[in-house]
Amino acid sequence: MEPDKKIAAAISAVMSYIKTEEEIIYQQSLAAPTATQEAAAVPIKMWALSGRQAIMQMRNLMQMKTFR
Repeated sequence: MEPDKKIAAAISAVMSYIKTEEEIIYQQSLAAPTATQEAAAVPIKMWALSGRQAIMQMRNLMQMKTFR
């Protein structure tokens, strides 16, 4: 049974595309390691997060016309 040339070409193209994407991601990770470290160093403000969540919940209740 001989492999179909179209299928082989499609598989080759997909593998080439995936390899190119992986190389781009790898190059980006090498280029900016400090940006990732700085983003990870930012603390999460739990009080602010809680307040925003409460506001969103209240808006959702108003949109569902729970309050009159």
